[in-house]
Amino acid sequence: MKRVAQVIGLPPENAAEYERLHAEVWPAVLRQLARSNIRNYSIYRYGVLLFSYFEYVGDDYEADLAAIAADPETQRWWTFTDPMQRPVAEHAEGELWHELREVFHAE
Repeated sequence: MKRVAQVIGLPPENAAEYERLHAEVWPAVLRQLARSNIRNYSIYRYGVLLFSYFEYVGDDYEADLAAIAADPETQRWWTFTDPMQRPVAEHAEGELWHELREVFHAE
């Protein structure tokens, strides 16, 4: 299993709408995440930052991420969520959410 943590910015003026959308995530988006081997997915907000955590249980992470990106309902979902977000300064080219390096884990 691969644990993934990521951060992205969320300007204060977008917080209420972002949280409203995520209170009722579309079932098709959730189904695609499950089909792509994403489990225990959470998003937290700390001021102007969003922190996400999920567990990947598949065997081809890149292919599963590509399947999520290719899903029409997920693409439509992103037309609502992506404009509200702001990548952090450290993000890589083409990266919206910045993946964090794990420094500690205990079971």
